[in-house]
Formats: sequence, structure tokens, C-alpha cells
Amino acid sequence: MNSLVIFKITLVLLLVFIIFNLAKALIIMVKGEQTQPMSHYLGRRVLLSVLVVLLLLVALGLGIVEPNPRPY
Repeated sequence: MNSLVIFKITLVLLLVFIIFNLAKALIIMVKGEQTQPMSHYLGRRVLLSVLVVLLLLVALGLGIVEPNPRPY
């Protein structure tokens, strides 16, 4: 497979996992169950978001992804 396709699949999976952790924290907040603290899921979401940003920066640096030259 092309490295761009693998990169895009990885980003999509990370974003889905981020949304899952956010939803899990919402369920814990609404129901009030304390099996895991809500900050556990929110912290994981923040960590994965930082990982997505770092992956994008590395991909830009390596030339895997090209930025739009004229965004307007």
C-alpha cells in the first residue's frame, strides 16, 4: 500500500478513538458512575490529539502530505 493511504487510515483511526474517548467521558459524566475517573478518558483524548498533531507535522516535514499553497 501507498504510504499516504496508510497515513490517512492511521489518522482516521486515531480520530475515531478520540471521539470514542470523548463519548465515554460524557457517559461517565451524565450517569455519574465512578468505575474510572472522567479525567482518565479526557487525558487520553488530549494525548491522542497531540499525537495526531505531531504525526501531521512529521508528515509535512517528510513530504508525505503537501499543504495547500493558496488556501483562499
